[in-house]
Amino acid sequence: MAIRIVRLGSPRGENEGLRIGTVRRPPRGVKKEDHARKDFYDVWYPNLAPSEALLKEAQSAEDERSWSRFRRKYIAEMKKPEASRSLDLLAALSHQAELAVGCYCEDEARCHRSILRTLLLERGADLA
Repeated sequence: MAIRIVRLGSPRGENEGLRIGTVRRPPRGVKKEDHARKDFYDVWYPNLAPSEALLKEAQSAEDERSWSRFRRKYIAEMKKPEASRSLDLLAALSHQAELAVGCYCEDEARCHRSILRTLLLERGADLA
């Protein structure tokens, strides 16, 4: 049992389990009923996505300094009770079920999912 960190829209891995989209918006041009079939996600869960304002900041981060600023702000958002409880839930579920969380970004190093990976590990999640 474990959580995998994935790029939404990529082919599903073996035993990946439930795929959770931690993104602000659903994929453009894809019907809701096709989200799972096209390997985006089974469940849309924007609670762990950066806020709209912070998402724009991340997309415009061109250097390490601006990315570090985004990272600090995103971690602060994830400390809010609703997000923190969601992270605790996913960490606990990782010991009981196969899950995947993800985002659309091509480069995980410049994506909030890299930060989610760290936050889940800090909570004792099993990561694949």
